[in-house]
Amino acid sequence: MTFKEQSHETTDQQSIRTLVDAYARYADRRETHRQADLFTEDARIVIYEGEPDQQEPVTTIQGKQALLAGFADLKTYDVTQHVNGQHTVALDGDRARGEVYCLAHHSWVENGQRMLMVMGIRYDDMYVRKEGQWLFAERKLIIDWTDKRPSSPS
Repeated sequence: MTFKEQSHETTDQQSIRTLVDAYARYADRRETHRQADLFTEDARIVIYEGEPDQQEPVTTIQGKQALLAGFADLKTYDVTQHVNGQHTVALDGDRARGEVYCLAHHSWVENGQRMLMVMGIRYDDMYVRKEGQWLFAERKLIIDWTDKRPSSPS
């Protein structure tokens, strides 16, 4: 691989990581339109509780309007914080596949008690480059574990 090819690959990987982090940031700030703009028009999110090859999806959300409605569901929580961890990407021209680990924190009040739910999730992503911009074509959201408990106020 030439230096120029290596530099281009690094730039693509950085652009895709920026896309992944923007998704988490917009989710936590409830910027649903900006979050939906990170997807192609026909993109979909498929949610699994456990490994996709061993489970049927819990739900599938497809298309911009459905994505907007799905993202709005986060408003049921007082606060969320998505912390992205390791991220691997395999590039193939204007397409790429990636895996992202994430700890998703959700806080709300239930029956007068502050609650905290932390989810260990992974995203199995398909990315496409359109008009020079990387976008999500598909996100498989894989819930590996969930911990829900009462929480003390800060």
